[in-house]
Amino acid sequence: MLQIHQNISLKNFNTFGIDAYAKYFVEINHKEQLVELFKDPKWHDETQRLILGGGSNMLFTQNFDGLVIKMNIRGIEHRINHEEVIVESGAGEGWNDLVNYCVDWGFAGMENLSLIPGSVGASPVQNIGAYGIELKDVFESCEAFEISTGNFKSFNKTDCQFAYRESIFKQNLKGKYIITSVKFKLSTQPNLNVSYGAIEEELKNREIIQPNIKDISKVVSAIRVSKLPDPSTIGNAGSFFKNPVLEKNEFDLLHKKFPDIPHYIIDNGIKLAAGWLIEQCGWKGKIVGNTGTWKNQALVLVNHGYATGVEIYNLSQAIIDSVKTKFDVSLEREVNII
Repeated sequence: MLQIHQNISLKNFNTFGIDAYAKYFVEINHKEQLVELFKDPKWHDETQRLILGGGSNMLFTQNFDGLVIKMNIRGIEHRINHEEVIVESGAGEGWNDLVNYCVDWGFAGMENLSLIPGSVGASPVQNIGAYGIELKDVFESCEAFEISTGNFKSFNKTDCQFAYRESIFKQNLKGKYIITSVKFKLSTQPNLNVSYGAIEEELKNREIIQPNIKDISKVVSAIRVSKLPDPSTIGNAGSFFKNPVLEKNEFDLLHKKFPDIPHYIIDNGIKLAAGWLIEQCGWKGKIVGNTGTWKNQALVLVNHGYATGVEIYNLSQAIIDSVKTKFDVSLEREVNII
């Protein structure tokens, strides 16, 4: 029997540590419980619903006057067919737990995505990515529950309409489906990606000439730890802003003014480093009231203990405004604002 709780604090369910309250709160441990939940007209007709995974990609600026659904569906399985490996994970598994599972088994493809916070179920929604790899590069399919019909549907890579930190679940299907499990296509034969960011340099520092996927995972994890604060120590949601993407003509004009601006050529334009832009505006390590930016990475906004969501939001707006003024580049928040 499902238990619906009322007036539950969400402080321990979001990595910013914001003490917002949910009017209603339910935990889902098996996908059949979603069917049970939405058979009740009260929850089917509830206009405000929030699907909660690891709580690592959201900022509560107010209490949530609706139903929060905490996804706790667990379990990881795999099957091997020659060099190809299909790994299936419940939506409630921690993302890094899944990465560690794959690395320990020798399944290649996810190692660059080590230590990203959050849950497996949220990974396709956000099309998470790091160090030259995105979720879509290892994605096979996902199963999702359709709230309106009570049916389960499978989505392949094309169905998901992945883009940079985007998917159909953030756009046309937002709020209509709840992801219950995700399948990934990996390989027993590594094709390592070491050219992005500081991976190559860190491998040299460790005198690793022929790295394997465990080496890559350890190096990526070390780089992330050196740059990002531990949410259990100081509230944060990792990278708060997306790296902006410019068209070539826009970038060329900017490059003339700022010749040393870091950039990466991608399929649909030129990607800039949002952290560098923010740092150039003097925000790195700056403390503003109970909020601030992290001392080692200006892209990360932090809660120094007693900040409200509104305070953090206002800080993010001040950063957006200053980057726009200095570079004429518009930053976009990666974190979901509730």
